Amino acid sequence: MKNYAYLLLFLLGSCQLGEEKLWQAEKIDFPGPAIASLPVLLASEDRLLLSFVSPLSDSTHALYFSEFKEEAFTSPQLITEGKDWFVNWADFPAIVDNQGNLLAHILQKSSPATFSYDVQLQALPKSESKWQNNLPLHQDSTLTEHGFVSSIAYSDSSYLVTWLDGRNTSGGGHDHSAHSGAMTLRVAEVNLQGKVIWDELLDARTCDCCQTSAAMTAEGPIILYRNRSDREIRDIAITRLVNGKWTEPRVIHADGWEIMGCPVNGPKVDARGETVLAAWFTNADQSSAVKVAFSSNSGADFSQAQTISTGDALGRVDVTLLNDEEGLVSWMEMKEDLTYLMVQKVNQEGNLFPAYQIAVMNPSRRSGFPQMERFGDWIYFAWTEMEESDTQIALARVGVDNF
Repeated sequence: MKNYAYLLLFLLGSCQLGEEKLWQAEKIDFPGPAIASLPVLLASEDRLLLSFVSPLSDSTHALYFSEFKEEAFTSPQLITEGKDWFVNWADFPAIVDNQGNLLAHILQKSSPATFSYDVQLQALPKSESKWQNNLPLHQDSTLTEHGFVSSIAYSDSSYLVTWLDGRNTSGGGHDHSAHSGAMTLRVAEVNLQGKVIWDELLDARTCDCCQTSAAMTAEGPIILYRNRSDREIRDIAITRLVNGKWTEPRVIHADGWEIMGCPVNGPKVDARGETVLAAWFTNADQSSAVKVAFSSNSGADFSQAQTISTGDALGRVDVTLLNDEEGLVSWMEMKEDLTYLMVQKVNQEGNLFPAYQIAVMNPSRRSGFPQMERFGDWIYFAWTEMEESDTQIALARVGVDNF
């Protein structure tokens, strides 16, 4: 039996409210090759997509996607393959849907330096049958780091893509030396053919390697990311596109996490109309915690942050809204000698609900960032399992009515 198998879902006791329940996650077969990793789930109104990476050789990798149809994921389709990709547990390819049009990205090494790579876009307009591959996102030619991409449908004819851009750094690492410039946050509008329409600088100083997250609200797009102050305070910030202009970034909750290096633990956000749910990890005052906050006005303001996990939380969060008042948060947490993929319902009133274990996970970096998406009446999960030296993708789902 695998060391990291599915578990029965059960309530963590402590101070959680609600009656004890016992669930069993419904396993979903992974349709891809035996060795695969870096799964990303993407749910739109009428489709659920899964992207993942698989090695073809020591130097060649392939990006695939699959669609959930008739209660199973379809046979994977190749998006692109290539040599010398930057394949990393925390900075990974993904796919986004815009009314049947698809956009994906990969990370291509630009020099032998470890953190020297570019973002390349892959576009498949629904009127075409062949992917347009390796399209440039950023216009600079610096041999520095470009990654941690988030993409959302922006209009009927375009996507919004945001990323961390290292063109002002010296490249080659995250040592924050006095001679290095800062990592920046940029955003671009990209048409359905993968061509950049415009791009803009949003923040001139950010954390170097925490994931970004974007969502579309009733008032327009919002972007969350980990900020970096002059005093090395690295809390979660938001910027919003309002009346054609991006707002000055502001911290959504002052955790006050002072850290000299990047924690590689970014936020996640979901939006439904004017309701926004954000989750993030912090280790302020040497106390690890997963926190959540709601906004009822498209991210203009957030409620007081609620802590849902403390002590042995590892972060690697995800979120999905259930309705205008409630949502789910997933994260990784250590308990005694095991690490679990957890999920918990939260609401705008700050009520406490049961927290459940979805699976046992390997706590190492190679296990990556678990994924969670709502599609129809189900909550879908994807994560990477470790089998000796290889990685495999695991999939499961739980009915919405269970929460």
